[in-house]
Amino acid sequence: MVDNNQIVKCEAAAKRIRRRILDMTYAIGNVGAHLGGGLSIVELLVGLYLGNIRFKVDNPMWDGRDRVILSKGHAAIALYPTMVEAGIIEETELKTFKQDGSRLGGHPSLNGLPGIEFASGSLGQGLSLGVGVCLALRRKNNTESRTFVFLGDGECDEGSVWEAAASASHYGLNNLVAVVDFNTIQYDGYTKDIMDMSPFEKKWIDFGWDMLSINGHNIEQILCAYEHKSDKPLVIIAHTIKGKGISFMENNWQYHNSSLSKALYEQAVVELEARI
Repeated sequence: MVDNNQIVKCEAAAKRIRRRILDMTYAIGNVGAHLGGGLSIVELLVGLYLGNIRFKVDNPMWDGRDRVILSKGHAAIALYPTMVEAGIIEETELKTFKQDGSRLGGHPSLNGLPGIEFASGSLGQGLSLGVGVCLALRRKNNTESRTFVFLGDGECDEGSVWEAAASASHYGLNNLVAVVDFNTIQYDGYTKDIMDMSPFEKKWIDFGWDMLSINGHNIEQILCAYEHKSDKPLVIIAHTIKGKGISFMENNWQYHNSSLSKALYEQAVVELEARI
């Protein structure tokens, strides 16, 4: 049973994170950022980091921690403000996003930022890394830590994803959780037009995974999914909206990676603040 206070807390955090995503994007000017996929994954990250993740802020390399791999590394613009909400980094550091010498790159990198297990952003690699981490945890007799791998649905065009999926099932990695941000749009269009992977959910089941299909913006469903335990690797297919929260960005592939003019930034802020 999910506590209603936790739902309210996560929903409030998600709204703050969306505002920070807008601020970070506007601040870097024409450099631009991955707005669409950042906005679609917000609740999925919040539900984990403000939910029941095993992590110690004062000891980020604690052996008993859960491991998080952002395979869709371009969603780092959502990860960093989520880490602020979790108390892992300070909010002031967000002002350095994509600046020279910053720890907050456009994709996560191994430059001293707590909680970053691997540099990521080269799509199709994260699930294989997750398999390796889970096998290593098994060798260390660590049966408590889980590994969460966040993927995009367009990323699942990559054959390496399905090689990793087969390996995870073969080795019975029940401490592995794949979270697919299923927003139906990738860099150059709709996923069904670029590479139709339907029936997507059935593919994971056929590969030997336990599968949950949820609304990726519903905090209660997300928290329940993260609490789900299985004797198989688990995939959470989270149905989301690309550009969630901003009308002119929603379901618009042109905002996969984009900059914001002053007028668009102000419009987006007004829309976001108007939402309950």
